Amino acid sequence: MLQFFKPGLRVAMFGTRLLVAFAAPSLVLGAFAHEAHPTVQQAAGSAESAFLAENDAAMTRMMNDMAAKPTGDIDRDFVAMMAAHHQGAIDMAVIELRYGKNEQLKRIAQEIIVSQLQEIAAMKLAIGEQVLASAPAPTQPVPAPVSAPAAHDHMNMKK
Repeated sequence: MLQFFKPGLRVAMFGTRLLVAFAAPSLVLGAFAHEAHPTVQQAAGSAESAFLAENDAAMTRMMNDMAAKPTGDIDRDFVAMMAAHHQGAIDMAVIELRYGKNEQLKRIAQEIIVSQLQEIAAMKLAIGEQVLASAPAPTQPVPAPVSAPAAHDHMNMKK
């Protein structure tokens, strides 16, 4: 019967059959997989739970901030959305520094923070926004006040 159809239709029908053949088993297996395994939150330890909660909050904040109301100025809208996107990357990198164990990934997270801060500043400058002197990057310790001499006591470094 397919021989009466045009070759393009035969290919389309064959492609549709392949799609259904490959998609159906994954949908069925996916349903069983969700039933058989506990959720990530249940299986995770307290550090993992804290990591996931903070990461989820960072992602939600980023998505909300990226949905900024259009101003009519495409360039400003772009910068507003991209700055929020880059800030999301910074927030996630800080979370990696807080909870991660892999030193190579922690160095990459530090690089992400620095480069994303620089890109946000460059985009703001490109649209004429003033970029204020930045605070220390979240990878750097906040300097102790000068009036706190205990912070500079190097004699008691061992605990």
